[in-house]
Amino acid sequence: MKKADVFEFYRRLAEADPSPQTELNYVNPYTLLVAVALSAQATDVGVNKATGPLFAKVTTPQAMLELGEDGLKQHIKTIGLFNTKAKNVIAAAQILVDKYGGEVPRDRAALEELPGVGRKTANVVMNTAFGAETIAVDTHIFRVSNRTGLAPGKNVLQVELKLEKVTPKPFLQGAHHWLILHGRYICKARKPECWRCPVADLCAYRPKTPAPMP
Repeated sequence: MKKADVFEFYRRLAEADPSPQTELNYVNPYTLLVAVALSAQATDVGVNKATGPLFAKVTTPQAMLELGEDGLKQHIKTIGLFNTKAKNVIAAAQILVDKYGGEVPRDRAALEELPGVGRKTANVVMNTAFGAETIAVDTHIFRVSNRTGLAPGKNVLQVELKLEKVTPKPFLQGAHHWLILHGRYICKARKPECWRCPVADLCAYRPKTPAPMP
């Protein structure tokens, strides 16, 4: 995608949604960290159903430790891989209490040292909680980047680094949210809804999906 088209691509997404937000519910940086860790191989809707009651009780690593692994499992048992996730969340809470005074670090390397936290989760927390210009590449962003020609890559790290390179500075902080929402609701996996896409004319995908018959 040409440089001018990349700028226009983001400009249109920003015009349609000036203040994009994560669809995961959270109270503070710690609950965001937990929510994102729980969302691996799960839907935001499913995670929000489980964390609503959980975050009414637990908003700090210390409170999570007091709840305990078994107590946490009772809250998140509807989420896939809940046994492993509960173990990781409790282990991460212990590290946060012992090493960081119960605060969530703003550094990617420090975040990635926490059990159950990979680069994608770290990028989401840095971006959403602390305003860092990071882009967390999930399946939606990977698909949109390759399908449109915005930032083609063979793996998520390639796409992430290319997005950081081609995304104009004014759009860097919001890029993660615009791309994930675009992939979730318009540029869908099975059939992109090109007929209602605001950036269809800038996109390399062919043939465009026609509007459904009335």
